[in-house]
Amino acid sequence: MVIAGSTLACLGTAHQLVNQRRLRQPPLNPSPVAAKTSLLVPARDEAHRIAPTIRSLLEQRGLTDVDVLVLDDGSTDGTADVVRHVAGSDPRLRVLTGTPPPPGTLGKPHACAQLAAAAAGEILVFVDADVVLSADAVAAAVAMLRGPEPLDMLCPWPRQIATGLWGTLVQPLLAWSWLTTLPVRRAERSHRPSMAVANGQFLVVEADALARAGGWQAVSNAVLDDIALARAVRATGGRTGVADGSRLATCRMYDSAAELRDGYRKSLWAAFGSPAGALAIATALTLVYVLPATAAATGSRVGAVGYAAAVVGRVSARRWCGGRFGWDAAAHPFSVAALLWLLASSWNGRVRGSLSWKGRAI
Repeated sequence: MVIAGSTLACLGTAHQLVNQRRLRQPPLNPSPVAAKTSLLVPARDEAHRIAPTIRSLLEQRGLTDVDVLVLDDGSTDGTADVVRHVAGSDPRLRVLTGTPPPPGTLGKPHACAQLAAAAAGEILVFVDADVVLSADAVAAAVAMLRGPEPLDMLCPWPRQIATGLWGTLVQPLLAWSWLTTLPVRRAERSHRPSMAVANGQFLVVEADALARAGGWQAVSNAVLDDIALARAVRATGGRTGVADGSRLATCRMYDSAAELRDGYRKSLWAAFGSPAGALAIATALTLVYVLPATAAATGSRVGAVGYAAAVVGRVSARRWCGGRFGWDAAAHPFSVAALLWLLASSWNGRVRGSLSWKGRAI
């Protein structure tokens, strides 16, 4: 078993290194965007962190025709007031008052659907309220979306700002997981749902492709709404993909261990389709990334090779997790163990019907 696990760990890291070389890279000096572009932010109780997001949107370069829409999704903390204060009298920005999600509809896809309906852009850019963009982020993303190999939907993957023990252990796994397992350029050409990957933190989509896919209404009850949207776009003949957004955007998803726990619990159960699928993934992760490290600790050279391969993979993905080589990469088996605990906790919450997010039941 140790031999099998270590072999798979080496193959996974080799695949990751190839993936990173083939991943779409943003241009350093993107051309101006002539098309009408709408920058769209769903926001619910984000007063404590939305100001940098709004400033970064208003400071975008290379957009000749742009509007910025922020949907206040039932906030009780003065989110809309913060947005208006930051924007001042800038005529490009409007704050919309959202409506509550209907029964059976989740909050974020409902908010995004309202934003899309109000947007006039030919290109729609959805940005979460915890994301800060570089000044050329949108122009660079559009250049990749409409480049020589055009896509209908693109997610430039932001650099995750991780803080605290749990954040440092778990957050780097977001990018590491798909880099290790998914052949990204082949996935762009495939319409298979299982090969769809997306990140709603920074999502760029052609408005007509979104409409063909049924809009956000088509994924209104999806916990992983970004992946569901990518699958809907693919189902109608569109192409979706991810890109290296590490220099274009940063995202600080969680400020505490409790927020991280609740954030992963609300959605992790949906990542693998069923309890059986979750168990299969948990078994595979244990075999490949926990067993070799455990064997290495008892003197196994084969286990040491597998453990070293896993550490190399974590180091190679550091541009997306805001870290550098150190204890977090060396602690990769503990990262996987933490993820498995969160997965079990998520399914427990799902079965018990106790999951919620920002005051709304999942």
